[in-house]
Amino acid sequence: MNPTKSREVPLYIYHAGQCDPKKCTGRKMARFELARLYDKISRLPRSAILLDPMAEKALSPADDPKKGIIVLDCSWEEVERVFPELEKLNLEHRALPYMLAGNPVNFGRPFKLNSAEAFAAALYILGYKEQAEKVMSKFNWGHSFLELNKEPLDEYATAKNSAEIVEIQSHYI
Repeated sequence: MNPTKSREVPLYIYHAGQCDPKKCTGRKMARFELARLYDKISRLPRSAILLDPMAEKALSPADDPKKGIIVLDCSWEEVERVFPELEKLNLEHRALPYMLAGNPVNFGRPFKLNSAEAFAAALYILGYKEQAEKVMSKFNWGHSFLELNKEPLDEYATAKNSAEIVEIQSHYI
């Protein structure tokens, strides 16, 4: 095992409290101490990787997750409101490549990942496969996400940079 991959990546969620508490993967991850929830953007750690579907660069194994990964758990209207605040945090904005949702709400739909799936995908791509599996193990449908995306995730994890991720993604879209 690569010694740099032995520690777990810190996971952070900006949680706006807009989702159904019974279906909220972020809250469940926090209950299992797999992620920390924040209700204020200003409290999020600086220099972390922000999973941002509008980012110009794709997440790749070249990215360094030691400062953590952040997911926004909020509506698009909320995202537009908080984006100016996010700019102050000096975050690394990265988009996840093409994957299918494995959750019951959006099963099989591309790019419709919930917070847990987004974290698991990022961790897997960055070489933290065990941590990705640990995150998904807390959901009875979690194995579906990893099984559904096994081939692309394995390929994404071998990419050298964002450009290679985009190239690999083109085979799945």
